[in-house]
Amino acid sequence: MTTQTWLTQEAADRLRAELAHLESDGRVEIIKKIEAARAEGDLKENGGYHAAREEQGKMEARIRQLKHMLEHAHIGTPPVGESGVVGPGMIVTIDMAGDEMKFLLGSREIASENMDVYSEKSPLGAALLGAKVGDTVTYKAPNGKEIKVAILEAQIYS
Repeated sequence: MTTQTWLTQEAADRLRAELAHLESDGRVEIIKKIEAARAEGDLKENGGYHAAREEQGKMEARIRQLKHMLEHAHIGTPPVGESGVVGPGMIVTIDMAGDEMKFLLGSREIASENMDVYSEKSPLGAALLGAKVGDTVTYKAPNGKEIKVAILEAQIYS
């Protein structure tokens, strides 16, 4: 099952630029590191070579992640249902055990400033999806405890 990620145009442009860099200059840089380390001799005990290969693996994984995300992204305004209903691409304010929390519900790739982001696939995010302002929902925390959360506000991220 493929899930669609919502991205702002700014986030999509930023991710496309990162992908273009990784596929061009990033790959060239890592190949140079690998070649330089390989020239040092015995590959079995060559820490620089193994570190460069590991870095290459991480970079290739990020390239695959970016390609998949951009291919399956909804770019533009968030897919909004009815007003006051929590959905992806919304800034949600909740009351959890007397503490007020404000965060973006969606992909961490969306937020450009220092804002907490919760995935809609996380236990909290999944419990909030489709709930309305004024509702109280319950979700199971990683420690197994049931936690009640009151939805105070839900507004579109802009």
